[in-house]
Amino acid sequence: MTSERTRERLMRQLRDEGIRDERVLQVMARVPRHIFVDEALASRAYENTALPIGRAQTISQPYIVARMTEALLEGGTLDKVLEVGTGSGYQTAVLAPLVRRIYTVERIAALLEQARQRFRLLKLRNIHPKHSDGGVGLPEFSPYDGIIVTAAPEGIPRALVDQLRPGGRMIIPVGQGNAQALVKVTRTEKGYDTEMLEPVKFVPLLGGTEL
Repeated sequence: MTSERTRERLMRQLRDEGIRDERVLQVMARVPRHIFVDEALASRAYENTALPIGRAQTISQPYIVARMTEALLEGGTLDKVLEVGTGSGYQTAVLAPLVRRIYTVERIAALLEQARQRFRLLKLRNIHPKHSDGGVGLPEFSPYDGIIVTAAPEGIPRALVDQLRPGGRMIIPVGQGNAQALVKVTRTEKGYDTEMLEPVKFVPLLGGTEL
């Protein structure tokens, strides 16, 4: 289930699908994805597919995690990153060895507590989790070098763009249902530029908080 051969097969799939950043591939080979899913699904943890984590949320397909991480890191080394949508904590754990500090927000308290336990288990000490409405970000710790969003709003949230430093980038799925695209947003002095990366399908970005 979690054998080295199983993980190597997943890494080959990621390379075949176009992931080129060796830093990302090495981290994903080390992060134990099986601890981020329910025990009943652990045998499927290293399949290149999204899996349910409860509360109508999912753990993203490994390819999408790798693609978003790679796109975020293209601009160089990142000091401070905001993640909107902690979920299981898997994307956070992949980012943790690659950036200096991560602030991650999750609107569902029960999911956040499970993620905190996983971060402690993995001894990831540069992650700062918060139970909050991710759509408004964490302006108190801005500006960020990068923002990664793991749920899809209908459009690009200006509140998040405003929390990027000039030149900073946000990787975010945008759209509804089957009409979503992964977008790279780069903050400029006068606003922001966008680049469409590829079609995706994420759960919608919801407001408010839950226990």
